[in-house]
Formats: sequence, C-alpha cells, structure tokens
Amino acid sequence: MARRVVLPTRACIAVPALLCVAASLALGLGAPLSLVMPLVLGALGLLLALAALDLWRSRRLWAQGGLRVERRLPAAFAIGATTELRLALVNPGRLGWQLQVFDELDPVFDFTGLPWRLRVGPQTRSTVSFHVTARQRGVVQLGVTQLLWRSRAGLFEVRERLGEARSLRVYPNFAALARYAWLSGDRRLAQIGIKDFVQRGQGTDFRQLAEYRRGDPLRHLDVKASLRQRRPVVREYQDERDQCVMFLLDCGRRMRADEQSADIGENSHFDDALDALMLLAYVALTEGDEVGAMTFGGDEGARRDFAPRKGMATLNALMNKMHDLQPGGQHSDYLAAAEALSRRLRRRSLVIILTNFRDEDSPELQPALRLLRKRHLVLLASLRETALGRLANQPVASADDAVTVASAHLLSQARHDAFARVVDHDKLSIDVEPRALAATLVNRYHQVKRAGWL
Repeated sequence: MARRVVLPTRACIAVPALLCVAASLALGLGAPLSLVMPLVLGALGLLLALAALDLWRSRRLWAQGGLRVERRLPAAFAIGATTELRLALVNPGRLGWQLQVFDELDPVFDFTGLPWRLRVGPQTRSTVSFHVTARQRGVVQLGVTQLLWRSRAGLFEVRERLGEARSLRVYPNFAALARYAWLSGDRRLAQIGIKDFVQRGQGTDFRQLAEYRRGDPLRHLDVKASLRQRRPVVREYQDERDQCVMFLLDCGRRMRADEQSADIGENSHFDDALDALMLLAYVALTEGDEVGAMTFGGDEGARRDFAPRKGMATLNALMNKMHDLQPGGQHSDYLAAAEALSRRLRRRSLVIILTNFRDEDSPELQPALRLLRKRHLVLLASLRETALGRLANQPVASADDAVTVASAHLLSQARHDAFARVVDHDKLSIDVEPRALAATLVNRYHQVKRAGWL
C-alpha cells in the first residue's frame, strides 16, 4: 500500500459538476455552442490550476511542519478485556490541520471510537483515545496510524501512513488472577465459588508458634515454649509444600466447542480451560508448590512442554509458553499422552487432565487413567456444554418443550453415568460447565492439600 494517497473532496467534484450543469442549461436555453464552450473550458482550466496549486502548496506546508504520531501501547492484551489505547498527535508547525485519525488494528480486535475527526491547532499536542477488545489469543499485529488531512483550500484529502507496525501478544484473561488475589486478602473467596480452606492446626509442615486458643488440639502443645512464655503455646501447622501440580491440556478437536454464538459465554471452552489452568497455577505457586504443563492432541509442531518449577516468576513463563495455543482438528490420543507424561515425570504429582469427555473416548481414556494412577494422583476435569443445562432447565409450555427437556435430562444422566464409569467413581474428578471450572479446580486442589493425598 502506498504511503500517501490523494483523494478529491466533495467540493472538488461538485464545482466542475455544477459548471457542466450550467453549461447544459445554457445550451438548452439556446446559447450558441461557440460562446459556451470557451467559457466552460476556461473555467475548468482555471479550476484545475487552482486545485493543482492548492495540492502543491498544502503538501509543501505539510512537509515543513506536518504532524507526528506517538502511540502508547500496553505490554500485552488479555482476551475479552477492554483496553484503552491512546494516540498523541503533535503539531510542531504554525498551521492547524483538519484531519481524521484511524489506527490499523488486527482483525481479532473489536474496537470503538474510530475514526476520530478533529482539528489540531498550531504548536499543540492533541490526544485521541479509543477502546479495543481482543477476541482471540496469540500474536497480533498493530499496523501504522492513518491520517486523512485536508488541503488548505479544502479541495483534497491526503491519506498519510505514519508510525511503525508492532507485534503484541494476547494472553488469557488474567483478571481472574487479580480478583482471586484481592478476594483472598479480604477472606471473601466465597464470592467466586471458592470455599474457605484455612484451618488452623491442620497439615504436617510446621508453620509457627502461637498462643493457645480454645479448641486447639492438645497434642500440638509445645511444652518448652509454654514454660518459657509462661502461658500455653501450641505449634501451628500448614499444608504440605514443595509438591507438584502437572497439567495435561487437551488441544484436540474435543476442545473446539464454542458456545459464543449462542450468547452463553464470552470465551470458548478452550479459553475457559486455559483461564482455569492459569488461576490454579497461581494458587499452587502461592502455596509453594511446583507447576508444570504438557499439551496433547493438537498439531505436532504446536505442542508445548513446560517442566515443573516453583516461584511466582513461573506464572509469567507459563503464560508466555501457552498464550497462543489453539485447539486443532486432530483426535486426542489419551494413552500416548499418559505414556509420555509417565516417562518424563517420575515424582508423584497431582496430574490434572483438562479435556471434553465423550462416552466413545472411554476405551482410550480408562487405560490412560490407570497408567497415570500407578504413580500419580489424577484429577480428570471435563467441560460440559452449557447449552445442555439451559435446555434441561427451560420452562415447559408445550408438548415439544416437554420432549426437549426430557431429552436434555436423559442425555445429562447418560453423560454423568459414562463419566462415573470412566473415572471409576473417583470423587476427585469433575464434569462441570466451563464457567464453574476454575473455582471447582481450586476447591479440589485445596481438598487434596488438606487431606494430604500427595
């Protein structure tokens, strides 16, 4: 695309058109052609000369003191999160300019506030803001900024492309992480469906000494500390640390389910699974555990393997590793994934399989679960379509509605029974709707920590 495009304005087109209409009327009223033609050609020539002079002068003045664009971009975007972008238009010259502003955005963005129409005064700095919302994760391109400025006489508009293109990343929506951290500090995690898990005196890792309170187990009484302090002192314990949480994320065709078109959720099933993975990774890291992840079922070249590690820096590394994942069209081989994980992960860990279960997957999924359970504690987390629950809960107003509701209940029960069979009635595994996945996973993780199953 050319960096500069010249377009005539409506005024530039309207004047010659009016001149031609006037000439036609004159000829229709009987004016001689020998008189009308020289007048029309002379007027058109004068207009062309004025237009050429206006364009030449305007481009010269623009080159001497044209605008400069300064764009402020965030370090990254989050899918589904609205972000404000700002453009600063700096005019160092002595002339003001009438213009329109448009930013070249990647097609994955929805935007509001563009194009902007404004007049930038001489030797001023004007700020233009607009909002964008990313609909897909991965690497996105933000092109240059387009300015459509008007010539001094208003006969032409010149489209100028300024600035440089940039590549930025769109991450999973980490707003849930911030909300979890805020609510956990205020002890209000129940607002997002996470149960209160803090129990004084539980666990086996020593945490600290504390003054005895009614209800504390007497077996935790520290005799020596009590004698020194001259008051009852007990030992407080916390859940075991230095354990490992390993995610096995399905990137196959089962995870391509997307109910956005039905206005049921903002994210696809795969995006909800990735959000839940990041939230539980954050929770486990704050508990002092290691977190790792493997993918299976997607394109061979797009598979990811993230070795377990500790520390909050792990969350950023994991997000950078997984942010651009997309489910493919291949069938997911559960047994091959279980064998690969068993070879590389020798330490007993909490293995969380994120998938979308179907009854026909049982012949492959059951042997995979048996293999992993020989060494690890396995949690199978399956995503259930939200539309099924909506159909089952809709009001019955006719015979057709009754058939629909009954069919939905029958299908839900069949899925529940099949899931119970494939996990061997394991109460740790879950089959939930996407919106409930994150909170349910965190609750299961806390349950494992409290029970000491690892």
